[in-house]
Amino acid sequence: MTDSETAEQGDTARLRPGPATAQRRRRSASMADVARLAGVSAQTVSRVSNGAPGVVDATRQQVLAAMKELGYRPNSAARALKSGRFHTIGVILFNISTTGNTRTLEAIATSAAAEGYAITLLPVAAATQDSVRGAFTRMGELAVDGIIMLMEAHLLDASTVTLPPRALAVVADSNAGDRYRVVDTDQVGGAQAAVQHLLQLGHDTVWHVAGPADSYSAERRVEAWRSALQSRRREVPEPLRGDWTADSGYRAGLQLAEEPDCTAVFVANDQMALGLLRALHEHGLRVPEDISVVGFDDLPEAGSFLPPLTTVHQDFSEVGRRCVEELLAQIRNDQEATGTTLVPTRLVTRASTAPPRSTR
Repeated sequence: MTDSETAEQGDTARLRPGPATAQRRRRSASMADVARLAGVSAQTVSRVSNGAPGVVDATRQQVLAAMKELGYRPNSAARALKSGRFHTIGVILFNISTTGNTRTLEAIATSAAAEGYAITLLPVAAATQDSVRGAFTRMGELAVDGIIMLMEAHLLDASTVTLPPRALAVVADSNAGDRYRVVDTDQVGGAQAAVQHLLQLGHDTVWHVAGPADSYSAERRVEAWRSALQSRRREVPEPLRGDWTADSGYRAGLQLAEEPDCTAVFVANDQMALGLLRALHEHGLRVPEDISVVGFDDLPEAGSFLPPLTTVHQDFSEVGRRCVEELLAQIRNDQEATGTTLVPTRLVTRASTAPPRSTR
């Protein structure tokens, strides 16, 4: 046998697992196996598995190395039976296609993962009482520790729609603060800032393209817009209704283009504002020279509209993060909570607003 063959056989021997290790790998490794290999107690392995504090870093690394060598995976089902926690958050979502819901859901998933939690998503296909009741019932059957609801439609007002008993929950975009913990954007403050901005520029009044009537956020923006005009004794035009899409904003823009007294418009979201800008352009009206436009959301693309859109920034990521934070506080304290947390908004001024022509 050559020297190189001898060396190769030696390397192979070193890489080949010993009989005890090979036997452990033929069956699922247990916590006791990890403890023996790491030279620690099973309790220490359990603490490392659960991410508990109080384990010396060197010991933790030793246990993690043993887990990796043995291919050990903590038994989450057994751990849940012991602790009563599944480390999973249920999310009931009414409309996954809207920008706000998509970005809030992304933040919820990211924040939950950072805390060691997974999410179970349950979309609600239609805005009916039966579908929402079914979603609540189904979520009560799943292995979740708490529920976050992204439900903008007027469904939680009905006394027939309730969560399973003792369910820990947070609701985003709702006025259910007397029944559940609510996290929401400051819709009123944002809408008022938009109206005040246009009035301060010198516009006599502000028209409004509202979202759908069954939306909490849309209704709060309508009420804030109307209140801001009434408090300054300004005329309150009849609001136009859209459905959050650019197409509905375009249709509203076609109507407003025929209103000779319209010099300023507050649109309930940026997507509808985009459609409105197109309609005004097609009618030969310039923004902001002829009509000023303010949106709501501050989409990442809002600064690339033509012209760049003045809009109200709402922090969807912060809403999602706060939802997880509020829910985990309930889970860890095993106690339901009520009340509302408002996430601030701010007006982002760009090129779509200016003083009316009569004042220039």
